[in-house]
Formats: sequence, C-alpha cells, structure tokens
Amino acid sequence: MNIRVFDNEAQAGQAAALVIAAQIVKKPDSVIGLATGGTPVLTYQDLARLTKSGILDWDRVTTFNLDEYLGLAGDHEQSFRAFMVKNLFSKVNIKPDAIHIPDGLAKDPEAESLAYERSINTRGGIDLQLLGLGRTGHIGFNEPDSLFSTRTHVVDLTADTISANARFFANPSDVPRQAMTMGIGTIMQAREILMLVTGAEKARAVRGMVCNPVDPQCPGSVLQLHANVTVFLDRPAATAMYHCQ
Repeated sequence: MNIRVFDNEAQAGQAAALVIAAQIVKKPDSVIGLATGGTPVLTYQDLARLTKSGILDWDRVTTFNLDEYLGLAGDHEQSFRAFMVKNLFSKVNIKPDAIHIPDGLAKDPEAESLAYERSINTRGGIDLQLLGLGRTGHIGFNEPDSLFSTRTHVVDLTADTISANARFFANPSDVPRQAMTMGIGTIMQAREILMLVTGAEKARAVRGMVCNPVDPQCPGSVLQLHANVTVFLDRPAATAMYHCQ
C-alpha cells in the first residue's frame, strides 16, 4: 500500500485527478470505477477542467459507480446518479451508454446486482477504481461485518452511515436505509485502486485500515492485500496513522 500525504484537501484531490487523467491518456478505452460523496468533488472538478482544456477525451471511457441508494430514482436530486451528472458527467464528453450505476428502483435488486457484475466482467473488469473511506472504515457501502462480502449486493446501512449522509437530505428520515454496492471481491479485482481520504473525522478509520490486521470489521483494511493500491490523504486524515504500533 503506497501512502502519500498532502498538505490539504485541494492538493490531494488534484493529485487523484492526475492519476485518473493519466490512466485515460495511457488507455483511452479505460474502464474506471467511480465513487460519490463529498471527498471526490474536487477531483471531479479538476477532471472537468482537464477535459475542457482538451487534455482529456472521454469518448471511449466506460465508468462503473460503486453504489446507489435503493428507493431513489436516478433523477432524484440525492441519488448518486444525479450526483455524478452534476459533478462530472455533464462536464465531460462521456457517452451516456458508457455510464453504469446500479438502478435504485430495480424491481429485483438481487437480479440487478448480478446484472451489474456481468456488465463489469463483459467489459474486461475495472482498470482503475477510485475509493473513499467511511468513518467506520467502510468502502463503497460495505459496512463492518463478520465476513468480507464478495460481489455486488444489497446492504442495510448502519446508523453511522445514515447519520453521515443525513447532511445531504432535507430531513434525516429521508435518508434511504438500504443501498446496492459493489462487494469487496468486486473492488479487489480492479487492476489498480486509488483511495482518497480527507478530513480529521476520517483519521481513526485510516489508522484502522493501515495499522491494524486485515479485519472485516474495518472493510478498508482488505486493501492491504491488493498489489496496486495508492492512498492519498490530507494531513488531518493522516494524523492517527503516525502512531501505529
């Protein structure tokens, strides 16, 4: 696990954007895994800027998002699809049919999960997966558990995750209680993983991921077993990591 610490959130976000941009330049038909939430917003802004300047071309790129809330339509303002359209897809020249996000209104979420896995496999797997890290150490919506999940599946969100996402909704009771997410096995099959973590509230989770043994109670710790992982931190997120024993 290669860990880099930056002075602030903007520097970390820009560095992540450059890694993704380099992947697209190197392989124009890249399959990129994307994440949502507040952390990657600056990264997406930089990718949009690089695209507008003519450096990046998304015409042959395919994307797969990590997750989506169950019960929200893609045009709901708090859906992850709407987030991606607002922050990235509307600002780059990616083809609409190259965008893949789980269907939050699927009548059969289990069948949708299987279909999502097939779509990833059909396109040869993910070249570069962007991840964030939740306060509980979760990646995607893979919450602390007794076992690591394998493939895309439906999860019940923990109280902490619901609380963390409540800021995006008018009323905390509006936060969905379930989501569809790529599993740990799906994530670990990506050829390269880039994790971006910022903010002091994530410091404890970073410590658990980096310092402690691999444990499904801290899902991010599984990345210790991946051969090609880079973690970008700002200084507040890195503080507890320096006291590993």
